[in-house]
Amino acid sequence: MKTSRRGVVGGLAAAAVLSGTRAAIAQKKYDDGVTDKEIKIGNTNPYSGPASSYGIIGKAEQAYWKSVNDRGGINGRKINFISLDDGYSPPKTVEVVRQLVEQDKVLCTFNTLGTPTNTAIHKYMNQKRVPMLFVATGASKWGHYNEFPWTMGYQPDYRTESIIYAKHMLANVKDAKVGVLMQNDDYGKDYYEGFREGLGKEVGRIVKHVTYEVTDPTVDSQVIQLKDSGANVFFNISIPKFTAQSMRKAAEISWKPVVYLNNVAAQVTTMKTAGLENVQGIITGLWLKDPTDKQWENDAEIKAWREWMNKYVPGGNQEDVNYVYAYSVSFLMEQTLIKCGDTLTRDNLMKQAASHKNLRVPGLLPGINVSTSPTDFYPVQALQLARFKGEIWDLFGEVMHAESS
Repeated sequence: MKTSRRGVVGGLAAAAVLSGTRAAIAQKKYDDGVTDKEIKIGNTNPYSGPASSYGIIGKAEQAYWKSVNDRGGINGRKINFISLDDGYSPPKTVEVVRQLVEQDKVLCTFNTLGTPTNTAIHKYMNQKRVPMLFVATGASKWGHYNEFPWTMGYQPDYRTESIIYAKHMLANVKDAKVGVLMQNDDYGKDYYEGFREGLGKEVGRIVKHVTYEVTDPTVDSQVIQLKDSGANVFFNISIPKFTAQSMRKAAEISWKPVVYLNNVAAQVTTMKTAGLENVQGIITGLWLKDPTDKQWENDAEIKAWREWMNKYVPGGNQEDVNYVYAYSVSFLMEQTLIKCGDTLTRDNLMKQAASHKNLRVPGLLPGINVSTSPTDFYPVQALQLARFKGEIWDLFGEVMHAESS
């Protein structure tokens, strides 16, 4: 049988196309939660309960992924962001995360919020080999890559932050006597242990240490105990609800110590709730650009963020740095997914999360970028001290990195 040259060439071309198609298909590798058109990501947030002020983070992240989808998604795939309310309750977190992993079959979880809540799912997620990326808590254990290779934090860890406060206090407060208010869970303990470590041989300067439960109605009695101890320094380890209460109570009983406040409660909105007259001079550590700070008024990143807010979160309070936080961490997650290409497996997702090199993430302070490696699961490792003045945080000193603490 005679075959024409055209037939041979056509057949070869068709075979080449088929081979190329098969190769392209072969190059695509997916785990649960991924198709040619979709990537499922899970999230938990306290939309209710004592930490519900953080619920805006989850809402802003939903808006961010909508903006990504409006741009065509990631490598042609739309993001299906499933965010569930856990009420800042560890048992509820376990319940909804099991649903996300076993029923919704998400590729990963992203920015699940809270130290006690993430602690409750830590082992489960690592046993299941499901990435829990850029968790919304600064506990130092999120960087333990050997023991928990499927978990990575985002913000500066609480231990490093506390060490910086302790060293600043020792250098600047004469005859310091420290009273500590601490949330009685892993989040509070991580801060407290870091502070003790930073004090070193001066740890005896802690004259009173009181705790509260997240279910407590107030911390008024604890603040009275701290004043009665003779403390002239107040290390306030609390979430926004109790920060506002404690600062109002301190003013009410005319206790005027030097105050160091953990970053997670340092939003300007919290200061306003506490009463601006009650929070002047408080010291904290910042790593994000505060949108209330006039020095960022013409900053390109903040201007782009405001444009995004106007379009996707039109009712959002643009004085609340939590919106900057949500925008920045979502950008990092987007870049991580982009780097995965068509190999959207859980292994590759962790590999890409652990290979960022000096990445500029919008919203971080100048001099603070994201770097990770297979042996470095701490994306952001620097902060700058700030003092509350008038209605804003006033930055001072240099950006301090983890190694300098």
